[in-house]
This record gives sequence, structure tokens and C-alpha cells, in this order.
Amino acid sequence: MKKIKILFEDKNLLALDKPAGIAVHADAKNFKQKTIADFIIKHDKSIADVGEPMTAEYKGKEIKIKRPGIVHRLDKETSGVLLVAKNQKTFNFLKEQFQNHSIQKVYRMFVYGFVSDPKASLLTGKRGVINAPIGRSPNDIRMWTAGRGAREPVHEAVTEYIVLNRFKDPSAFGTSPSKGRKDETNFSYIEAYPKTGRTHQIRVHMRYINHPIVSDPLYRGEKDLALGMKRLALHALSITFRMPNGELKTVASPLPADFKKVIKKYLPAGKKNLK
Repeated sequence: MKKIKILFEDKNLLALDKPAGIAVHADAKNFKQKTIADFIIKHDKSIADVGEPMTAEYKGKEIKIKRPGIVHRLDKETSGVLLVAKNQKTFNFLKEQFQNHSIQKVYRMFVYGFVSDPKASLLTGKRGVINAPIGRSPNDIRMWTAGRGAREPVHEAVTEYIVLNRFKDPSAFGTSPSKGRKDETNFSYIEAYPKTGRTHQIRVHMRYINHPIVSDPLYRGEKDLALGMKRLALHALSITFRMPNGELKTVASPLPADFKKVIKKYLPAGKKNLK
């Protein structure tokens, strides 16, 4: 297992820096894979029974998959900050914050194409707003869809975003099945603020506005892997939440090496964008 860094720890919670390529917890298809859950239990056995286990079917038998202290999750290929409750009281306390959407999350990503600057408004300032309900895809059980075509039940989903930068990669020209259209060389560096917490929300919403996340294995369509990113180019940069003592706390995850490499290579004044 890749080395997992602890960003913050006290008697009530852990904040982990999740690497890309490691699942948060097992599922029925990959019951024996090493996960973040295994790291948590190894780090502190007392967390093993905290939270809510998941029931799944494995080889014809119903099994319980432990999710020790895990209040929220990140997709396997997403890197970044992950909160873990160390006791049931804190788990319930954090869960309530996620349910009432008072927790603030910030993500960074690279997407295909030049994303236009959103129109400023009194309500959102300079942030763009994607307000499109999400439901299951009618074509692929692994996927979700925003807007028309989503299978019921659909759930409200809102993502705000800003455009940090736009840049080109001339080497991408001509490698796509779309026969080398010039816009295939265009990319944007985006910061997103999900206001709801639906499965695959940011990934689905970026595809919804026709700017899927670079190298997304599910939602990029016929677009090629790009920018040297061999995994989903999505990073959970920070999370702000209320501590059990009432303190407002922000925990941030440094940009991973693959993000830094893209920024230094392609973005103007690359080092200034590494914050």
C-alpha cells in the first residue's frame, strides 16, 4: 500500500491525505483489496467499530464491509483530504454536518477544453453554478447522469466553480478519435465547491457542461488520456468543518506530484499556481 500521510489528528478525529489509486473501503467485487479502511484499523484498532458498516453480497453470501469512522468517501482515483471519526459521537456529529451541507469542500481538477468565465452575479459573485439533479445512468450501472435522461430517483446537485487558468498542450493534437480537432489541445484548471454530496457529482457535472475531467475513466467519452495524467485528474484540496468543541477547522491536502508536474509544464508562471 502507498504511504498514507496524516494531515491532522486529535482524540476525536483523523484527517488523512488519501493517495490516488487506493479505495476508501472494500466493496463486493474487491472484498480483499487493501484500502484506506485497513490503514485506519492498523493505525488505531479502537476505530474498527465506529461508523456504519455496509452490507454486500460476496460469493453468494451476505457480508458486512467495515467502514471504520468513514463519514464520507473519495473515488478510488481521487486524491486528497479525507475525514475519519475516531468515536461514534464524533461520527454522528460530522455526519449531521454532511447531511445539512454545512461542510465546505474545495476540489482542484484539470478538464478538457477552455471553460468560459462565468457571468458574475450578486448571489454567487464570480463563481459559475451547475445546478443539475443527478440520477443513475440508463445505460451503465457504474455511471450517473445529470439532467434529462437520468433514471429516477434523481437528487438535487449543485456545484460552484471558478476558472483558475486555461492552457494548451500542442502534443495532444491529432491523438484523439475525433481526428485531431484543434480544441482537443485546450485544457482548463478548475477549482470547484460542491454544495451537495452526490456520488460522482463533480465528474458528472463537468461532463454535463461538456468539460469532462481529464483522464476520467467513466465520463471522458472518446477523449484520450491527457497531460500525462494516468488517473482521474481530481484532487480534494481542503475541507472546512465544525470540531466537536465548536471550533471551525480547515484541513488542506497539498497538491500531489502529478498535479504539480502539469502546472509547472503547462501553466504560465507555474510555481505561482502551486498554492
